[in-house]
Amino acid sequence: MQFYTNTDADEPAPTLVFRNSLRKCRRLLKGSPRQQALLLVGWILLLVLGFRATQYFSSSPVTRFLTCDSPRDRLAKSIPLPKEPSVVRLSQTWINLQSIFDAYPPHPLTLRQKKFNTGGEFPDIEFIRNQTDISEEDARESRANHVEVTKQLVPFPVGLYSGRGIVMLAGGRYSGYASTGLGMLREIGCTLPVEVWMKDKQEEKPGWCEELRDEGMACRRLSDYMDVSKLEHGYQLKINSILLSSFEQVLFLDGDNVPVRNPDGIFDSKSFTDTGVVLWSDYWRHSGAPILPYILGITGEASEILIQEKNKTVESGQLMWDKKRHWKALCLATYYNFYGPQHYYTLISQGWAGWGDKDTFPMALRSLRQEYYTVPHDLKTLFVNGTSHGIGMLQADPTNQTGYEPMFLHSNVVKWGVRAFMCIECASDPIDAVALSALENPDSSIHKHLKEHYRVFKVEDMERMGIDPEPLIWKSMEHTACRSVWKDISLCARTREHMEKTFGHQFRVGRIAGLLGYGDRVCILNQ
Repeated sequence: MQFYTNTDADEPAPTLVFRNSLRKCRRLLKGSPRQQALLLVGWILLLVLGFRATQYFSSSPVTRFLTCDSPRDRLAKSIPLPKEPSVVRLSQTWINLQSIFDAYPPHPLTLRQKKFNTGGEFPDIEFIRNQTDISEEDARESRANHVEVTKQLVPFPVGLYSGRGIVMLAGGRYSGYASTGLGMLREIGCTLPVEVWMKDKQEEKPGWCEELRDEGMACRRLSDYMDVSKLEHGYQLKINSILLSSFEQVLFLDGDNVPVRNPDGIFDSKSFTDTGVVLWSDYWRHSGAPILPYILGITGEASEILIQEKNKTVESGQLMWDKKRHWKALCLATYYNFYGPQHYYTLISQGWAGWGDKDTFPMALRSLRQEYYTVPHDLKTLFVNGTSHGIGMLQADPTNQTGYEPMFLHSNVVKWGVRAFMCIECASDPIDAVALSALENPDSSIHKHLKEHYRVFKVEDMERMGIDPEPLIWKSMEHTACRSVWKDISLCARTREHMEKTFGHQFRVGRIAGLLGYGDRVCILNQ
């Protein structure tokens, strides 16, 4: 009798599996050529899977256990779309308002806009007094017409508006900027519904609105509700997007506004619930014509009250408005904007900094003696890293009335759009043309930062305010460059290279797809 020793029993499991597989392989190799070919393919697949599994399990714990999901991914398809507004009722509301506006224009209908020649300094009182010429007769006629407008404004349309949400103005090249801010809203976990407003279909990026729907965002066109031929300037689009939005309570954001803190709780803040309007200050004092308070009914005669006030003007890159509580003021501000480019923008600023829609909002509220809240914290200017060039205005969280905490970056100088930053020869797009990107333009204040992979924000500013939004902003822009209607292979590659070299981001395809060697779902790992 012979005894055989089972040496396999003392071997590790992986070795045993390999030995058994080898035995089977030897038996199969004796088979047909087809069996041999199939075996060879199978072994190649096993080797590839083994190699990728080794890479995966030998990586750091942060990489191994970090999922591909971001807040933006988790929120996708979970946020209900804003309700569809009544086109008929909204259109009729606008027709009623326009008929009033047409009947009672300001006088003169057109004011000549003259620029201040003050070397950049705020104009002195004599400049302000003499900058705009309006006769006494025209002033009386404008005041009388203003009174009639306030008397005849249509009542609040009960049942037309509901809920609360964000309104963002986009269209044309501003859609590229808006894609960054909209992406940031979801990346920071904001769950508010959003309406993205554009002037007309010609300003839409084909396919973009379909993508936005998955993120609880609905596209709207002003042209569906009103005759947009009357709107000769982009500043006039803002007030009308707020007016025609389906929301009763609105947080408005400009297309170049990038939130850096989640605004979900903003509607429940004391500042908003107490007053129904929240505004943010600008850099400058008032420079309006002394006749302005008289025309608006704030004073009984020409007055320098606005100029003498210590309060600054406001900026409208972001604002909050309760339509039900301040319906008449919203309609009156719409009247100022209806005649804005020809008359009221010049009357309010007289050609000094800030010509546009921004101060039509507080002027309407003051005219009707309605209260509002101005965030008490001064805005902070963000600068390009290593330079004295400004990027934009960092506005405070209105829920904190005692201390400054940043919430909104109104990028009025350096506008955060991935194509505006990283495109090469992108002038051919009829909707979102980029004549010369910052990467292409050596005169751009951020050209060197993009070319040599530096941070754009000044690091000291971020440390002082306890925030670091730039990596997340780039994550939003990477989505636009690589996985949206703007996706482009070379643009995506340049964007990812900058993120890797600047922030240490690492890109991995999804786990299962990665093991199989393909897939376009990207995990962004910041180790």
